[in-house]
Amino acid sequence: MSEHVAVTREGAVLVCRLQRPEKKNALTGAMYATLADALAAAATPDAGVRAIVLTGTGDAFTSGNDLHDFVAQPPSGPEAPVFRFLTALANSPVPLVAAVNGLAIGIGTTLLLHCDLVVADETARFQLPFIDLGLVPEAASSLLLPRLVGPRVAAELLLLGAPFDAARARELGIVNAVAPQGGAERQALAWARTLAAKAPTALRLSKQLLAREDRGVAQRMADEARDFAAQLTGPEFAEAIAAFREKRAPVFG
Repeated sequence: MSEHVAVTREGAVLVCRLQRPEKKNALTGAMYATLADALAAAATPDAGVRAIVLTGTGDAFTSGNDLHDFVAQPPSGPEAPVFRFLTALANSPVPLVAAVNGLAIGIGTTLLLHCDLVVADETARFQLPFIDLGLVPEAASSLLLPRLVGPRVAAELLLLGAPFDAARARELGIVNAVAPQGGAERQALAWARTLAAKAPTALRLSKQLLAREDRGVAQRMADEARDFAAQLTGPEFAEAIAAFREKRAPVFG
């Protein structure tokens, strides 16, 4: 268990809250493991969980992966905490509701592609800077994002990697709604309570019917994981990390 993830229950609603505000909720392996375990436990029907809310603490949903942690403990194999989390996220039979407060960088944006409902604070800022780090997209985002926003816009977001705001995310369909500052979690909890009050079997079956192609998502995740792992040990990621530590722009050969 990680002290930086709070997992709480409100009746049939499970709330997973990232609480590492001093690091903008940057995700470590321990945090991924806690999230993966929570989602796996909630997936069993006898757990009584009918909706899950994912949110952050402070002024960030998550700033993405903790780069120092990733360098020290690079993920390898399907049992790595990050891949266990992504698999649990993609396969969750329980409706997932995300409340995005502030920064949503990297996986902070790509995990939203697996959520059923997303509300963003009007101050939210999204970005997919994988290439700038010498990496490739993950969480099947190279498959799901083009499906959602079209190939040209997906190329803009993933290849250029420029930040975009909550209004753009709403326009593109990445989020369902934009809440006034400080109101995203309140809206997410309201949606989750509404879902929790519905017929549980019908709700799970309806989510399954709405699900994207599991085989396609699983295969794309595997392809991305292969390339991501290779890049983690390559010179481009090493240069990106060196530049990050030295507070300079990276120079890729």
